[in-house]
Amino acid sequence: MEFQRVYIPLAAVAGVTAAYRAYGWPGVAAATAVLVMWILLHFTRMMQVLKRSASRPIGYVDSAVMLNAKLRTGATLLHVIAMTRALGAGEESQQAKVEVFRWTDGTQSYVRCEFHSGRLKKWQLVRPQVDDVGAAASSVCQDP
Repeated sequence: MEFQRVYIPLAAVAGVTAAYRAYGWPGVAAATAVLVMWILLHFTRMMQVLKRSASRPIGYVDSAVMLNAKLRTGATLLHVIAMTRALGAGEESQQAKVEVFRWTDGTQSYVRCEFHSGRLKKWQLVRPQVDDVGAAASSVCQDP
């Protein structure tokens, strides 16, 4: 994460400087236009992800098992929200720099994800006992 906070702005400054040396002020204008377009693309993607997740319940996912299969270490929180199409339900954590979110599906299975500095470090799939699911399904599906 420190890489992105330090080296991306340095690379932007270096690119604008190189454009100035090579093409003068028109090069600075072109390099700045490229940087603004890059920022707008990221902003638009973020807004689309948040707009899609706004219409869903917080912490809900269609299938916790499928989410567990798709998760990879190092994924950003925005990427996980895009996969689930829902914001995660926040949980308390003992560590200050750790963010913990939980996504639950209709069978009460859930995936608990831990993010360190905005990146997924570990996750855990928790499934309910078979007896609990069978009892819940039988009580819901009974004929009158």
